[in-house]
Amino acid sequence: MDVKQLINKYYADNPPLHQILLTHSESVAEKALDVARRHPELRLDEAFLYEASMLHDIGIFQTDAPGIYCHGTEHYMRHGLLGGQLLRSEGLPRHARVAERHTGTGLTVETILSQHLPLPPQDFSPETLEEQVVCYADKFFSKTHLDRVRTPEQVLASLQRFGEEGLQRMRLWLQQFG
Repeated sequence: MDVKQLINKYYADNPPLHQILLTHSESVAEKALDVARRHPELRLDEAFLYEASMLHDIGIFQTDAPGIYCHGTEHYMRHGLLGGQLLRSEGLPRHARVAERHTGTGLTVETILSQHLPLPPQDFSPETLEEQVVCYADKFFSKTHLDRVRTPEQVLASLQRFGEEGLQRMRLWLQQFG
């Protein structure tokens, strides 16, 4: 699959956002593939890991985040859900699951309800190793500071708003994938 062709289909008319998405996604893909290469015992599907990393944020153009040139109407918190819908419409259900499950360290029904998040009350926690690795890798890179890599301490600090469960999951991933 040519992931850049699929990205171009939705981002060709917004060059600044296109560049942000590509730069961010390539950083995530590099980190995810690094995990796969350092941990052959995990038997990760590297081709899928690359594709899923490149497509995990494909739904951002539908959100309202002007600081990164997103001029849609949806709340940014919904970008994973929107990306999942888009990827399913493209016949990519496995990739859709990664898009839906990468926010924070995954979102539980309890978190969605207790924090009144603009998402349906369902479990968006990463389940497969590939879903977990993309979610993990994504936390080290922002779309507003493309030239920076967060330290593990910065990653943990950024996840505090999602609660202790998310912090525990990231601590586990830092041990498992780091």
